[in-house]
Amino acid sequence: MKQPKINWSEAVKPLIKKYKNKEHPLEAKNLYQFLVMVVLSAQSTDSVINQFAPDLFKAYPNMQSLSNATVETLAPFISKTRGFLKKGKWLITIAKELKKDSNIPLNLQQLIKLPGIGRKSANVILRYANAPAEGVIVDIHVVRVAPRLGIATGDDPTKIEKQIMEVLPQKQWDAGMAMSFLGREICRPTPECEICPMNKVCAYYNGWL
Repeated sequence: MKQPKINWSEAVKPLIKKYKNKEHPLEAKNLYQFLVMVVLSAQSTDSVINQFAPDLFKAYPNMQSLSNATVETLAPFISKTRGFLKKGKWLITIAKELKKDSNIPLNLQQLIKLPGIGRKSANVILRYANAPAEGVIVDIHVVRVAPRLGIATGDDPTKIEKQIMEVLPQKQWDAGMAMSFLGREICRPTPECEICPMNKVCAYYNGWL
């Protein structure tokens, strides 16, 4: 059976409401820390980054101190994340370019020019900073959840983001992070569909796929 036409702007309201004020799992104390942790978290888990972050930020409390680091001095603090040497180079390059915390850009185009920051990371940073959404966060969880729901198709994060942006107004683009939380908590690889706030419109649950 084919999925009926769904007004996604209405359908995602319970999901956005459920996760609206939920903080990102990366435990940062400010925008500088969050940007650094986002870069380090690529292909790693948030919990691993949270474990070593306090020691890292004690040694490098701001962008200025990080700009004086070398890969050799930074490496011991970030060695538990995958690809830490490459990420260390990215962070030092970012710090040298921005020079101080107040220069962290709050728009997508400038953020994605920085090494190690793609669209997903930029969207996550903008959300943390309470800046206007310029895109939709599409991480590994959203890549799983969005096609299950039927709000998007395929497994290409860029295409999924575009599809979601086309069916939701900009004020609802935080649905991306909400879907990410849903994927972490309920819509896991083995989903708990019965307790999901989206099961009435979900293609997977209703057999519309």
